[in-house]
Amino acid sequence: MNQRIVIASLALAFGLLPVSEAIAQIAVIAHPAVPADSMSKSTIVDMFTGDTRQWNNGLPVVPLDLQEPKDVRKVFYKSLGKSSSRMRSIWMKRKLSGEGDAPQAIETEDEVVAQVAKTPGAISFVRASHASASVKVLRIVQSPGP
Repeated sequence: MNQRIVIASLALAFGLLPVSEAIAQIAVIAHPAVPADSMSKSTIVDMFTGDTRQWNNGLPVVPLDLQEPKDVRKVFYKSLGKSSSRMRSIWMKRKLSGEGDAPQAIETEDEVVAQVAKTPGAISFVRASHASASVKVLRIVQSPGP
Protein backbone atom coordinates (compact mmCIF):
# COMPACT_ATOMS: atom_id res chain seq x y z
CA MET A 1 0.00 0.00 0.00
CA ASN A 2 1.19 3.52 -0.81
CA GLN A 3 3.07 5.20 2.09
CA ARG A 4 0.85 8.33 1.84
CA ILE A 5 -2.25 6.18 2.25
CA VAL A 6 -0.80 4.45 5.31
CA ILE A 7 0.18 7.76 6.93
CA ALA A 8 -3.22 9.32 6.19
CA SER A 9 -4.99 6.24 7.56
CA LEU A 10 -2.98 6.31 10.78
CA ALA A 11 -3.50 10.04 11.22
CA LEU A 12 -7.24 9.60 10.78
CA ALA A 13 -7.35 6.63 13.16
CA PHE A 14 -5.63 8.64 15.87
CA GLY A 15 -7.82 11.69 15.31
CA LEU A 16 -5.05 13.81 13.83
CA LEU A 17 -6.98 14.64 10.66
CA PRO A 18 -10.47 16.07 10.54
CA VAL A 19 -12.93 13.88 8.66
CA SER A 20 -13.20 16.39 5.80
CA GLU A 21 -9.44 16.11 5.19
CA ALA A 22 -9.67 12.33 5.33
CA ILE A 23 -12.18 12.15 2.47
CA ALA A 24 -10.09 14.60 0.51
CA GLN A 25 -8.03 11.62 -0.65
CA ILE A 26 -9.93 9.05 -2.63
CA ALA A 27 -8.33 6.01 -4.20
CA VAL A 28 -9.37 4.90 -7.65
CA ILE A 29 -9.13 1.13 -7.35
CA ALA A 30 -9.25 -1.70 -9.85
CA HIS A 31 -9.07 -5.47 -10.05
CA PRO A 32 -5.43 -6.55 -9.62
CA ALA A 33 -5.29 -8.03 -13.14
CA VAL A 34 -6.17 -4.85 -15.06
CA PRO A 35 -3.40 -3.85 -17.46
CA ALA A 36 -2.65 -0.47 -15.86
CA ASP A 37 -0.63 0.74 -12.88
CA SER A 38 -1.82 4.35 -12.98
CA MET A 39 -4.54 6.29 -14.73
CA SER A 40 -5.17 9.84 -15.92
CA LYS A 41 -8.20 11.83 -14.81
CA SER A 42 -9.57 11.86 -18.37
CA THR A 43 -9.33 8.07 -18.64
CA ILE A 44 -11.17 7.69 -15.33
CA VAL A 45 -13.91 10.02 -16.59
CA ASP A 46 -14.17 8.01 -19.83
CA MET A 47 -14.48 4.73 -17.92
CA PHE A 48 -17.16 6.03 -15.56
CA THR A 49 -19.19 7.71 -18.32
CA GLY A 50 -19.03 4.63 -20.55
CA ASP A 51 -16.97 6.30 -23.28
CA THR A 52 -14.25 3.68 -22.69
CA ARG A 53 -15.70 0.18 -22.46
CA GLN A 54 -12.59 -2.00 -22.62
CA TRP A 55 -9.17 -2.09 -21.03
CA ASN A 56 -6.33 -2.06 -23.55
CA ASN A 57 -6.14 -5.89 -23.34
CA GLY A 58 -9.79 -6.29 -24.39
CA LEU A 59 -11.15 -6.98 -20.90
CA PRO A 60 -14.49 -5.18 -20.37
CA VAL A 61 -14.42 -2.17 -18.05
CA VAL A 62 -16.78 -2.81 -15.12
CA PRO A 63 -17.32 0.48 -13.26
CA LEU A 64 -18.86 0.16 -9.79
CA ASP A 65 -20.53 3.08 -8.06
CA LEU A 66 -20.22 3.65 -4.31
CA GLN A 67 -23.47 4.59 -2.56
CA GLU A 68 -22.37 5.33 1.02
CA PRO A 69 -20.92 7.51 2.34
CA LYS A 70 -22.45 9.99 -0.08
CA ASP A 71 -19.81 12.62 0.68
CA VAL A 72 -17.09 10.32 -0.71
CA ARG A 73 -19.11 9.85 -3.88
CA LYS A 74 -19.67 13.60 -4.16
CA VAL A 75 -15.97 14.41 -3.70
CA PHE A 76 -14.95 11.76 -6.25
CA TYR A 77 -17.26 12.98 -9.00
CA LYS A 78 -16.49 16.63 -8.22
CA SER A 79 -12.77 15.88 -8.61
CA LEU A 80 -13.59 14.59 -12.10
CA GLY A 81 -15.46 17.79 -12.95
CA LYS A 82 -18.89 16.17 -12.65
CA SER A 83 -21.67 16.11 -10.07
CA SER A 84 -23.43 12.96 -8.93
CA SER A 85 -26.60 14.18 -10.63
CA ARG A 86 -24.71 14.85 -13.88
CA MET A 87 -23.32 11.32 -13.79
CA ARG A 88 -26.84 9.90 -13.27
CA SER A 89 -27.98 11.94 -16.27
CA ILE A 90 -25.14 10.57 -18.42
CA TRP A 91 -25.96 7.00 -17.37
CA MET A 92 -29.69 7.49 -18.00
CA LYS A 93 -28.99 8.85 -21.49
CA ARG A 94 -26.78 5.83 -22.27
CA LYS A 95 -29.45 3.45 -21.00
CA LEU A 96 -32.23 5.11 -23.02
CA SER A 97 -30.10 5.11 -26.17
CA GLY A 98 -29.24 1.43 -25.72
CA GLU A 99 -25.54 2.15 -25.19
CA GLY A 100 -25.30 0.56 -21.75
CA ASP A 101 -26.43 0.62 -18.16
CA ALA A 102 -25.42 2.64 -15.13
CA PRO A 103 -22.66 1.12 -13.03
CA GLN A 104 -23.76 -1.35 -10.38
CA ALA A 105 -24.38 0.52 -7.13
CA ILE A 106 -22.51 -0.94 -4.16
CA GLU A 107 -23.64 0.04 -0.67
CA THR A 108 -20.41 0.40 1.35
CA GLU A 109 -16.70 0.94 0.82
CA ASP A 110 -15.84 -2.49 2.23
CA GLU A 111 -18.27 -4.09 -0.22
CA VAL A 112 -16.78 -2.07 -3.08
CA VAL A 113 -13.27 -3.28 -2.27
CA ALA A 114 -14.47 -6.90 -2.05
CA GLN A 115 -16.42 -6.65 -5.33
CA VAL A 116 -13.55 -4.99 -7.20
CA ALA A 117 -11.13 -7.66 -5.91
CA LYS A 118 -13.27 -10.48 -7.33
CA THR A 119 -14.48 -8.87 -10.58
CA PRO A 120 -12.04 -8.88 -13.51
CA GLY A 121 -12.05 -5.46 -15.19
CA ALA A 122 -13.69 -3.72 -12.23
CA ILE A 123 -12.89 -0.12 -11.34
CA SER A 124 -14.30 1.98 -8.52
CA PHE A 125 -13.40 4.42 -5.76
CA VAL A 126 -13.16 4.47 -1.96
CA ARG A 127 -11.52 6.65 0.65
CA ALA A 128 -7.80 6.04 0.40
CA SER A 129 -7.84 4.61 3.92
CA HIS A 130 -10.15 1.79 2.70
CA ALA A 131 -7.94 0.61 -0.17
CA SER A 132 -6.36 -2.76 0.55
CA ALA A 133 -3.75 -5.07 -0.92
CA SER A 134 -6.57 -7.06 -2.60
CA VAL A 135 -7.04 -4.30 -5.19
CA LYS A 136 -4.80 -2.13 -7.34
CA VAL A 137 -4.68 1.60 -6.56
CA LEU A 138 -4.50 3.42 -9.91
CA ARG A 139 -4.72 6.99 -8.69
CA ILE A 140 -5.19 9.06 -5.57
CA VAL A 141 -7.74 11.77 -6.33
CA GLN A 142 -7.54 14.95 -4.30
CA SER A 143 -10.69 16.82 -3.32
CA PRO A 144 -11.04 19.96 -5.44
CA GLY A 145 -12.19 21.86 -2.34
CA PRO A 146 -15.55 23.33 -1.37
